[in-house]
Amino acid sequence: MESSAEEYSAFEQKVSRTVYFDNLSPQVTESVIRTALDQFATVKNVKFIPNYIGPSNLPQCALVELDSAKKVKEIVSMVGQYSFMMSGMPRPVRAQPAVMEMFDDRPIKPNRKIKVRWLKPSEPDFEVAKELKNLTRKHAAEIEFVRKVSSFLLQLDEEEKLAKQQEETLKVHYKKFKMIDGIMADKTAHRLARKYNLHVADE
Repeated sequence: MESSAEEYSAFEQKVSRTVYFDNLSPQVTESVIRTALDQFATVKNVKFIPNYIGPSNLPQCALVELDSAKKVKEIVSMVGQYSFMMSGMPRPVRAQPAVMEMFDDRPIKPNRKIKVRWLKPSEPDFEVAKELKNLTRKHAAEIEFVRKVSSFLLQLDEEEKLAKQQEETLKVHYKKFKMIDGIMADKTAHRLARKYNLHVADE
């Protein structure tokens, strides 16, 4: 759905107030970022960019919205010149002004027109289109990989729950058989059988 001019303008303002932080420690949380930046600017929002296909111990990235575009320039300049302090420790963090393509919830530009045509190999945009095509295939493969991993993890979780349930059932049955074996060994079953006029086999 196409956004209105006001909505798109508000999004542009949001982008101009946002800093992109890279190479953040995997242990960094929103509160850590807010505490580190609180002395320089007012943090309005923190959004971590998820990494769906990489190990969880890789450095992470975040989009941090501040109270003004001026503060973005100041913080980018500061991080480029000095070590960024987080939780009292200097960190090799990288920072740059955010761009629209970094936001997965970016609105569609109003009155945008899309033209489609075939490109010839001799045209200058042919290689660009070819790279975009390969990138699209790569993204599709990554999405399929994430889907398969998610499905596998879900199945693994269900199997673990089933195994735990079967283990608990086995323990219950073992206790029952242990109890039966006990009352047979100490002749309690035979005494009860005589009392209630029942027959109990010796074996």
